[in-house]
Amino acid sequence: MKTVLITGASRGIGAACAEAFAKEGFHVFLNYNNSGQKALMLCEKIRAGGGVCTPLQADVTDMEQVRRMVSLCVYHGGGIDVLVNNAGVDFYGTFEQTEPQIWQKIIDTDLTGVYNTTYAALPEIKNSKSGRIINVSSVWGVHGASCEVAYSAAKAGVIGLTKALAKELGPSGITVNCVAPGYTDTDMNSGFDADTVSDVINRTPLSRIGSAGDVSDAVVWLASEKASFITGQIIGVDGGFM
Repeated sequence: MKTVLITGASRGIGAACAEAFAKEGFHVFLNYNNSGQKALMLCEKIRAGGGVCTPLQADVTDMEQVRRMVSLCVYHGGGIDVLVNNAGVDFYGTFEQTEPQIWQKIIDTDLTGVYNTTYAALPEIKNSKSGRIINVSSVWGVHGASCEVAYSAAKAGVIGLTKALAKELGPSGITVNCVAPGYTDTDMNSGFDADTVSDVINRTPLSRIGSAGDVSDAVVWLASEKASFITGQIIGVDGGFM
């Protein structure tokens, strides 16, 4: 049975990815930090549907916790075939309101967290005959967003990491790709008012906001054999957002 480690998987895009991979027959290692109850409920849902799921608590900003998480993946599943770096936090406010501790938290989680988990898991991914690393960036990592400078910077860093690492790991047979979701109906975006959402829809040719399932479908496809010759790519799951 193939294994997938998904960070930040207790809700939103991560949870959708967990359910999608379980349906594809993967042993899902579901990482969470603070949302333990949601993670356990999701694992129970996956198991009730015949899937295999193991919840793993770890703060992706802490390398020692990440190393322990990877060790548990090896112990319970024999290794890691696919890594989905999804864990992330956001802050909405002007640059002047983005105090140093806020900036550091977002960079530590959204960018350094990708480094930590990838660095710790890479030896196991190399052991897989079809290793896949899929990073979750954002449309704001591509275009930048007013009042989300720290988030935009971190997600742009994820894109740069993806492109560079794909070149480095290609000879090892590992693909490294990235999805860049547009405005998606998740808890992270639930605080935006109706006017903001309407503006996003008006700037989206498909005239709707995205769902977590839209993103998870792209992630699962990138992990499949159908995408075995695709690497270093940034896949916009954004409805054509302009």
